[in-house]
Amino acid sequence: MLKVAIVGCGKIADQHAEHIAHVPGSQIVGVCDREELMARQLQERWKVAAAFSEVEELLEKAKPDVVHITTPPQTHASVGRVCLEAGCHIYVEKPFTMTVEEAEDLIGAAERKNLKVTVGHNAQFSHAANEMRKLVADGYLGGPPIHMESYYCYDLGDTGYAKTMLGDRSHWVRRLPGGLLQNTISHGISKIAEFMTEDAPEVMAHGFSSAFLRNLGETELVDELRVIVRGGMTTAYFTFSSQMRPGLHMLRLYGPQNGLIMDEQQQTVIKLRGARYKSYLEQFAPQWSYARQYVGNALGNIKKFAKGDFQAEYGMRFLIREFYRSIREGEPVPIPYHEILRTSRIMDEIFSQLSAARKAAAVEPSRQVFVAQHS
Repeated sequence: MLKVAIVGCGKIADQHAEHIAHVPGSQIVGVCDREELMARQLQERWKVAAAFSEVEELLEKAKPDVVHITTPPQTHASVGRVCLEAGCHIYVEKPFTMTVEEAEDLIGAAERKNLKVTVGHNAQFSHAANEMRKLVADGYLGGPPIHMESYYCYDLGDTGYAKTMLGDRSHWVRRLPGGLLQNTISHGISKIAEFMTEDAPEVMAHGFSSAFLRNLGETELVDELRVIVRGGMTTAYFTFSSQMRPGLHMLRLYGPQNGLIMDEQQQTVIKLRGARYKSYLEQFAPQWSYARQYVGNALGNIKKFAKGDFQAEYGMRFLIREFYRSIREGEPVPIPYHEILRTSRIMDEIFSQLSAARKAAAVEPSRQVFVAQHS
């Protein structure tokens, strides 16, 4: 039996508890939060044996094999180090750490103690994402991706934490070096990082506050971001937006021969034929091909739903299951460490550029948007 603990008992902790409960051979033996009431409530909801307000006490008394860290991102590195020192494998919610230096330190500590680490990039393991990965591995693109386009949108009109964050000037998201972006964009950046080959690709970032935020008198938060990434012969575009509609969670891959489109929200994967049809067939054949594929995707989703295999956050359950399997069987972790570090480096560079541009804009107040470049 794999003994599991959760540190940080906010909203996301319930999702972790639900999926841990569905992984055979695992059991939650303790939960922890500095707010004791939060820990007690999670304990009661999931019938956990013990609740704690201090991480050290949790580790000493519950003796977990794995710890899920779902605390605010500023604490990920410090809590992670304590858990690793106690001999625990760790699953860290996104963003992994505040900086790439912290990420390197945490992964290095795990490797020295022969322990395993993963990060909550569960969007990489949805049904559609897994299918796309298989097609790439099977050679459908005709080689490594030449160009990628990743979209990750967030609706600031959402009734969840977005409204709370906008109304609270001291909200923990505002205290992140990258603000709102740091707590959201790793899902989209990690999809690019998976298929990049260079550890430190070139980055060019352009960010600004939307008209929506400016009309609310909010000028500190950046909620519109456009990024170009280049690593070797591979390029990528990343788009984050709170305002564009439809709000996309999508990845497009273009290879030497063919392309793929993965839509996270619709759970579809569409194959793009690289070669053109002859004559007027180009105006008819592709449409029939796309129609058949969309129907096939719809029928496949219906079958998964009927089998009870189409639950929300399937990617989180898949990632947890594969992480636990890697621990039990000595298999490689589901997200290679170089991908975690590559994601951290790209994000660090984005935030560094936006910070530099913000300082330049303070000197030159007429600038309402900013752009920075690194090579």
